[in-house]
Amino acid sequence: MSIKNEPYMLVFGVSVYDIIGFTYQNYRAQDSNPGNVRVSFGGVCRNIAENMARLHVNTKFISIIGNDEKGKSILKAAEDIHLDMKDSLIVEGESTPTYMAILNEQGEMESAIVDMKITDSVTEEFIDSKADIIKNAEYMILDTDNPKILEYLLTTYKDETRFVLDPVSASKVARIKHLVPYFHTIKPNRLEAEVLCGFELKSTEDVRRAGAYFRSMGIQNVFISLDSDGIYYNDGECEGIIKANKVSVVNVTGAGDSCVAGLAYGFMNDLSIIDTVKYAIAMSAITISHAETIHPTMGQSIVEQYLQRMEWTAVEF
Repeated sequence: MSIKNEPYMLVFGVSVYDIIGFTYQNYRAQDSNPGNVRVSFGGVCRNIAENMARLHVNTKFISIIGNDEKGKSILKAAEDIHLDMKDSLIVEGESTPTYMAILNEQGEMESAIVDMKITDSVTEEFIDSKADIIKNAEYMILDTDNPKILEYLLTTYKDETRFVLDPVSASKVARIKHLVPYFHTIKPNRLEAEVLCGFELKSTEDVRRAGAYFRSMGIQNVFISLDSDGIYYNDGECEGIIKANKVSVVNVTGAGDSCVAGLAYGFMNDLSIIDTVKYAIAMSAITISHAETIHPTMGQSIVEQYLQRMEWTAVEF
């Protein structure tokens, strides 16, 4: 059977070319500062897709990039890990989305430039040109970066596939509150959940109330990230909170992206909701144990190793 005929997870979102400059000491504005410059690939959905590909989840990633060296390097990196980006929109004469920042010796940002103009090139016509890919996907993972296109996708293809939401941020998710009932699965953090449900999540009872609220909207799977307090889950049959104990932290960036990828792995491999949550937490633990946004050795073997040695606190309601 060819890969294209196998069940697949579809991800749609922005790929970002990140350029970060780190000064060694005594940052001086309006001057050249000794330091080092690192280049990496980012974007929430791109990170989710890469993590999934590293787990050997059959993944199609539709993104938007320019026909420049930055875009070509992103495509090459995807090819190297067998991440299918061939249906992406490549725009001639435009710059691939780019984020450039300068950090001082304390790691604090002094200045940054964000070049995302190319994202305006995504149209409803482009989305419709990918209709078959959308309809044949087991699930489609989306973020909140482009509310207009998000609404078109959800309302046009609401009965064709199962949509999964990564809200990205509280400010962004506030713009799409009316679209939440279209999602099969959501994975907000505590603050994002508060924005969506309209009340604070200070206690376990509040979190359960939020879970019931989202379920009442027709959402099948509710996952709420509670940071160090674990992940709340509710699929209408099972409800609880699972927390990993004694997790070392180096850099929390990318933890949410790998968590969503772990949930996707569970969905595509028919894991129970509890095992799915544990897989997602293990992936987050691996991610935050390393300085990079995506752990360089992320894959099934390291996740299995973590699962075998992790200690859990679990509460079922």
